[in-house]
Amino acid sequence: MVGSLEVVVAGLRLKNPLMLASGILGSRASSLSLLSEHAGAVVTKSVGLEGREGYRNPCVINWRCGVLNAVGLASPPAKDFAKELSSATYRCPLIVSLFGSSPEEFSKLVEMFPFASAFELNLSCPHASKAGLEVGRDEELVEEIVRAVKERTDKPVFAKLSAHMDVLSVAKVCEEAGVDGVVAINTLRGMAIDIVSRKPVLSNVSGGVSGKAIKPVALKCVWDLYEELSVPIIGCGGITDWRDVVEFVLAGASAVQIGSAFFFSLHVFESIAESLRSYLRMCGEDLKDLIGVAHES
Repeated sequence: MVGSLEVVVAGLRLKNPLMLASGILGSRASSLSLLSEHAGAVVTKSVGLEGREGYRNPCVINWRCGVLNAVGLASPPAKDFAKELSSATYRCPLIVSLFGSSPEEFSKLVEMFPFASAFELNLSCPHASKAGLEVGRDEELVEEIVRAVKERTDKPVFAKLSAHMDVLSVAKVCEEAGVDGVVAINTLRGMAIDIVSRKPVLSNVSGGVSGKAIKPVALKCVWDLYEELSVPIIGCGGITDWRDVVEFVLAGASAVQIGSAFFFSLHVFESIAESLRSYLRMCGEDLKDLIGVAHES
């Protein structure tokens, strides 16, 4: 029967291509377990070895084209988060997102989550010191991190990249180091100013822009990466409906991550999946048949 949404990404079999993006509803096992019923995979909030307080409020604001946030990678210590995550069952692959500043930190983190289906390396958060983008821009360090993580696990490892870096160059470094796939992209740097107080709205002044505003940037990154890489690409950035998913798949994404759309509905996975099935049945195709089709001459 045509209309299948099933895809295989780096050995992970997903019932559909829709993944929960890191940082969105991913700090509690209960919410991840609930979302796993309809998701292809769920990605946890990024976690480091030590607990991180993050920035004070206001750290998340809505605006007409999406969300602006500067949470600062707030998270509990890894050992506490591992205990939390292991307390639930999941109906799809659980991907644990990791952040750190050295290969040693990432390696230690991998060993603390033996129940994870895969790992995502946060090399792209735009508003955290000594982590995320600050690490991801150093290509030699990125190579060391990927190699160190791959030495500690035989599970799939994905690198989450940013449009603020030389995304093609860093992606190639990751591929050569053995990464199993890349995620493109994380939020973009931005800010907002309150015209009454005449001061920046976010306590950190700047933060990460997500939502519809960054979709064209993310889509172009996926397109360019598909032209250069052999490993799977997971698209992320501004995906709010089924048409967005189709665009990313045609551009070369094997799966997609959805984040800020959950601020407006908790039923995003169900509604998008049903619309995708209808579209594919109308076309007489399966989703996996559409990957990268827009590149064909």
